[in-house]
Amino acid sequence: MSNALDEYRQALQRFEEGRPQIVPKGTRITNDAVALEAGRGKGSIKKSREMFAELIAEISAAAARQAKLGANDAGPAIKAAKHRAEQYRRLWEEALAREASLMMELLEVRREMARLTGEKVLPIRRRREA
Repeated sequence: MSNALDEYRQALQRFEEGRPQIVPKGTRITNDAVALEAGRGKGSIKKSREMFAELIAEISAAAARQAKLGANDAGPAIKAAKHRAEQYRRLWEEALAREASLMMELLEVRREMARLTGEKVLPIRRRREA
């Protein structure tokens, strides 16, 4: 079974180096992810099996390191994404305000045109045909 443990450790090492071969890059380090990366089934690393105790400890330590790195790296990216989202929201609200303003101006012009010509002015929106 040491061959399988070696495969699990190699998979864990690939994870830590950021170059997994089977699972997608950026996947969180977990027992299941390491098992899949090693070409084994999900859930094959069991806490109840004593031979996996050391491997599970290594995986937990690697997961903690990954979480610590991820927390530090994600901060600026999240801040930038929030800034872009707020910028697009502001642009969207400005566009809505312009459209509402133009609709009101169009309504006023049509009312004035109807008053001056005495003719019925077509509504802004067409009625739905049945």
